[in-house]
Amino acid sequence: MDTLIIATRGSALALWQAEHVKAALRAREPGLTVELQIIKTTGDKILDVPLSKVGGKALFVKEIEQALIDRTADLAVHSMKDVPAELAPGLELAAISAREVPWDALCTRDGTDLDGLPPGARVGTSSLRRQCQLLARRPDLQILMLRGNVPTRLARLDAGDYDAVVLAAAGLTRLGFADRISQALPADVCLPAVAQGVLGLETRAGDTPVIERIRAAMHDAREAPRIVAERAFLARMGGSCQTPLAAHATYAGDRLVIDALCGTPDGTRVLRSQASGSPDDADALGVDAADRLLAQGAAEIVAACTATRP
Repeated sequence: MDTLIIATRGSALALWQAEHVKAALRAREPGLTVELQIIKTTGDKILDVPLSKVGGKALFVKEIEQALIDRTADLAVHSMKDVPAELAPGLELAAISAREVPWDALCTRDGTDLDGLPPGARVGTSSLRRQCQLLARRPDLQILMLRGNVPTRLARLDAGDYDAVVLAAAGLTRLGFADRISQALPADVCLPAVAQGVLGLETRAGDTPVIERIRAAMHDAREAPRIVAERAFLARMGGSCQTPLAAHATYAGDRLVIDALCGTPDGTRVLRSQASGSPDDADALGVDAADRLLAQGAAEIVAACTATRP
């Protein structure tokens, strides 16, 4: 196989990510031809409704996964945080990239940080996870829906539609907008989304030649247990965009530590848990972190959030 076709969304960030993977593949095999197949997903088409009301993360991946299933593409490159806990049948994650900065970033026009925003400030975000944690810290804030790609969101901030917007620091950094970050929100203020800052490379299950090439070029073996733990947490919680959920795994020496969160969209109730152990038990650690939240009453939050979906 001398040609690989990468399925990707068409946003500036998605194209940066696909080109990054393309460059890594070509660096290992200069004679390899790598082509991009740009696919407009349902999530890219519906921009005037919160994701929590129209189907959540799967809206950004299902058409791309279909291209793999239909064999019109060999590889899909995703922002890993957009990938649902369960993949489509017949597909697998071939590689996990190294992680860019995982934190959420507050962007303002004048460099003001979260605590410095005026009472009642208008903050744009499309994430219930961010909304929950921002309101837990600042109940006075007005959280307003914000969809669109990174440049569009920054343009709306600059136009005065919002006093602040919250975006993933990874996306801002990759697109050269790191200077727009007024504050990198620490984990005790805004715990990141599962797998935030990581690229996931998806292929057809058992497509060994493609998988071997991708793993050799992109797989980060140290990052992988962190993502396994975070995604195991998400799966155990029945995770979706309807419920504010967050998890972030780190290393403490030779141990893996996962911090997890579940809360109500209005931020009035926020539950936290932590689990630690061997990286070899990453899956079990993610489940343990979820079970600790469920024991605190997280199941009630998940049920209530799911029931509110139209």
